[in-house]
Amino acid sequence: MIVALVVAPLIERGILRFMYAKDEVVIMLITYALFLILEDVIKLVWGVDPYFIAEPYGLLGSIEFGELSYPTYNLILVGIAIASGAGLTLLLQGTRVGKLLRTVIHDPEVSRAMGINVDRFYLVTFTFGALLAAIGGAFTAPTVSVVPGLGVEIIVLSFAVIVIGGMGSLPGAALGAVIVGLVRSAAIHYAPAVELFVIYFVMALVLAFRPRGLFSLAEPRKI
Repeated sequence: MIVALVVAPLIERGILRFMYAKDEVVIMLITYALFLILEDVIKLVWGVDPYFIAEPYGLLGSIEFGELSYPTYNLILVGIAIASGAGLTLLLQGTRVGKLLRTVIHDPEVSRAMGINVDRFYLVTFTFGALLAAIGGAFTAPTVSVVPGLGVEIIVLSFAVIVIGGMGSLPGAALGAVIVGLVRSAAIHYAPAVELFVIYFVMALVLAFRPRGLFSLAEPRKI
């Protein structure tokens, strides 16, 4: 998390702030290139051996649902996810900072004219997002083996969630995450060979009827 707080501002100020006026595809390619570079840096610094953190499962045990046994830690993760989503919704919808942030996203030119420090909002938002990602990774680590390359799988799933839910929509992200999770779990259980294909199939099905996702918002204006 400390690394995120240090590296995120450097990336935003050093690279991303010059790209906000460009097409979204360019920004996506640049961030993906940064991801590949940082993955190699991780291998150089921490090596390629997997890390296993199984203690939370052993300490918290499992909860029985009839004939099913479900890890208590996974239920805690669900609670954390719901609390995080509710907190972000409250921040964006119910606070002055959240309302200013939405204004900056959708119309940076008018925001600048109103005296809002747009650059600062971009910097703080990107850093806060990186911090949340680091916290999410820390909580999720006990459920997987932490290895270089794990981020590729996360990116695929995150991309599917965003496409299905709609860019810039928290309710869409929540619904997209539930859909992807249920579809992926069913595919792993019944047809593991087509797990990845099923996720893309759901994405294509949604885009066929809702090209901008289930909860699409208005297009933000360019700087």
